[in-house]
Amino acid sequence: MSKVASALTIAGTDPSGGAGIQADLKVFQERQVYGMSVITSVVAQNTLGVQDVQHLPIDFIEKQLDAVLSDIPPQAVKTGMIATVEMMELVASKLAKTTIPYVIDPVMIAKSGDSLMDITSRQVIRNTLVPLATVVTPNVPEAESLVGFEIHSNQEAENAAKVIVEELGAKAAVVKGGHLEGEATDVLYDGSSFSYFKADRYETKHTHGTGCTFSAAITAELAKGKSIKEAVTVGKDFITDAIQYPLALGNGYGPTNHWGYRLKGLPQQQEVLK
Repeated sequence: MSKVASALTIAGTDPSGGAGIQADLKVFQERQVYGMSVITSVVAQNTLGVQDVQHLPIDFIEKQLDAVLSDIPPQAVKTGMIATVEMMELVASKLAKTTIPYVIDPVMIAKSGDSLMDITSRQVIRNTLVPLATVVTPNVPEAESLVGFEIHSNQEAENAAKVIVEELGAKAAVVKGGHLEGEATDVLYDGSSFSYFKADRYETKHTHGTGCTFSAAITAELAKGKSIKEAVTVGKDFITDAIQYPLALGNGYGPTNHWGYRLKGLPQQQEVLK
C-alpha cells in the first residue's frame, strides 16, 4: 500500500491559475501530497473578475467523485466552490459515508466582489456541509453569512467561530482576519479552546486565491496526519509567504505565490519578483 498521502479538492476552476482547482493542486504539490480533483463548475475568470460560470451536470460530478473515491481514496478532502443546492447535497451524501478529514473553504464571493453562490445555496451549506466538516475556513464576509451577524473585531471573530462549531456542527473553525484592521489574525476554535495565528500585513493587491491556498495547505497537512492546530499553523505560514513574495501577475488582483515559502532568506530570488 502506498505511503504517499493524497488529497482531493472538489471545486470550480480558474483558468488564470490563481484560485480554485488549479491553486489547490499547486499547493498539494508544494506540500508533497498527491493531488486529485473533481470539478463542479467551469469559471471564466482572471485577476480582473469573473466573466462567466458554467455548472457541470450533477450526474457527471457524481461520476467524477465515484471514480476517485472507488480507486484512490484520499486521506483528506476540501471543497471550494460548491455553487448549487444539488451539488452540496451530492457531496454531503458521499462524504457522510466516510471518516475522511474534510475542509470547507466556503467560497461565496470572488476577490473582485463577484458572487459565486446564490442565496439559497449559502443557506443550505450551513445544514448540509458544515456539520460534516473537520475545519471550516471562512473569511469575515463568509463567516458573517454563515452566522448571521457582523464581525468587526477579534472578539466577534471568536464568537463566530464558536457558533460555527457549537451551533452549526463543525469540528473546528478558522475565521480569517484579513478583512479586519491591524495584524492579520486568524482565530481557530476547536470546540474546547481558541488559538490565534498572527502575521504581518503586507501592502499588496496580489491576493487572488488566498482562501483556496490557505485551505488547501490545511487539507494537505491533515492528509499527512497532522492535528488541526498543526495543519492550521502550516497553512498560516504558507499563505503568509505566498502573500509576502507576490508574483505581480495580471492587471487586477494578482495571484499569490505558491512557492513563496521557498524564498525565505534568498534575497537574490526575492529581488527578481520586485
